[in-house]
Amino acid sequence: MFEIWETSEPARLISDAGSLKVALEKVDTMCRLRHDQALAQIGQVHDGYHFEIRDEAGKALARLTYVPDTSRAYQSVVVEEMRDSAS
Repeated sequence: MFEIWETSEPARLISDAGSLKVALEKVDTMCRLRHDQALAQIGQVHDGYHFEIRDEAGKALARLTYVPDTSRAYQSVVVEEMRDSAS
């Protein structure tokens, strides 16, 4: 079991996932959502959005800071190698 956290203040649990592959896809979905929000000028982004994937014990396994670049279309933050190794 994995947990996906947005650690920007205040930190909040986004979701959980049964596998690392699903956890990575959920982080990617959150980044896409933040990109769409930035395009729509909803909210303010100062230093980006901070995400963590944690294990059952709460230990951070992966961290990501995502800063939307609204000058171009969304590009996935999860590269193919990450998906393959998480299978």
